[in-house]
Amino acid sequence: MVAAMSIFPFPKFSAVLDVQLDQTGADGTLSLIHVPLELYSTFLQPILQVLLPQSQAAAAAAAAAGNSELGGGRLEGLTVDNQHGFLNISVTPIECSIVCHSAWARNVFDPAIRKLPREIARNVSVSRDSYVVFSVISAGMDAGSRVVDLTSPLALAGIPIFFITTYYSDFILVPTKDRQAVVKTLLARGFVFSEEDESTFKSPVASASHNRGIISSSTREPPSTPPPSTLGELQNRTFVQLKKQNVVPYVEEGLRLIQCSGREQRNNMNIRGYERPSLSRAQMGMGTGGSGNGVSKRRCWVDMVDTKLYTSLVSALVSKPRFLSITLAQDDPPSLLLDKELLGMFGDSLVGPTEGDNYLVPIFLDLANLPFEATGIVSGVAGKLVQDMQMLECPELSYLSTARAGAVILSAELSTRALDILKPLLDKTPTGSQ
Repeated sequence: MVAAMSIFPFPKFSAVLDVQLDQTGADGTLSLIHVPLELYSTFLQPILQVLLPQSQAAAAAAAAAGNSELGGGRLEGLTVDNQHGFLNISVTPIECSIVCHSAWARNVFDPAIRKLPREIARNVSVSRDSYVVFSVISAGMDAGSRVVDLTSPLALAGIPIFFITTYYSDFILVPTKDRQAVVKTLLARGFVFSEEDESTFKSPVASASHNRGIISSSTREPPSTPPPSTLGELQNRTFVQLKKQNVVPYVEEGLRLIQCSGREQRNNMNIRGYERPSLSRAQMGMGTGGSGNGVSKRRCWVDMVDTKLYTSLVSALVSKPRFLSITLAQDDPPSLLLDKELLGMFGDSLVGPTEGDNYLVPIFLDLANLPFEATGIVSGVAGKLVQDMQMLECPELSYLSTARAGAVILSAELSTRALDILKPLLDKTPTGSQ
């Protein structure tokens, strides 16, 4: 069985037994940026600069200004068709968090940080480590078990992760130094790694045994504390760690979220049944021919979505939203998780469950006192909820990691039940106290 050739911006895993292999663009050059909410207005211009479509004119201007990484005819961090390889901008009640290419962190955010007084600038943080992002194809897996099945093996291996659920895909961010350990760990659990020059389906066993240098022994240093050996131990450690750092789960009163996507102008369908482009290599400018001057015309994702989405996003960001998370990834249309109160700004530029009384509720965990390299948080919390709520068939559990926080996202009914489970586990009140 032969799969059609496609280009992915980062490695992909699939829960199905066989999948095409592809490894394009896994250079591990993402940074995580934390901006306190009180400084959000100061960083709005850099945020918009990263978000808005880039052009050759922008590249030329950057080159003229001496920013070679953002100039030279092609902006670093953008694909050949002018898409972000990966970008997440999240504004929550806890923080503003950005995941972007490290070149953008250095050339857009660092200058803004340097302009601040030193005592204020120290409140903004940019991750020291670089990160790589894995996209997960999880057809056939329900959302509750998917989060646990993906994150548990990595937590048991002592690998720190950030997890982002979007309308189309799940994304796992890991330190670049842990990349090979992630591949090795997930392959051992039956996931299949995708690599560019293979166009035939292969079984997990075949992929693992014919690794072609991809899966070598990890160079990670062993953790100072051995990772847990069972899921039960993992959950216990997670809640001990959270309780020690005074992490209290809570819900923002009246905050209702909608997960949706930017509307596409094409009527093709993606694996979840929503509209999604399906361009050939020639349409993407990757074949022979072109504009007549020897340069292939590359498409930008803005050519495939309702352009009203841009002005709506700018309006929403300028309003300092209560909650807005935007994810751009090369293989997906723009994905949004937003406060339902913002829907009026977007009109008909969105697709998804935007009508009726359906909405999601986030349970927030402020993780500011935990180090970036803390492990097991996503798996421990989600695993406990799935276990105690007996919700392995529930399609509504998702998770959003930001730089210094996490949010478990559930239906309104399930969020109430989830809080009843989490609060006693993190309550520091001695037994018998009033």
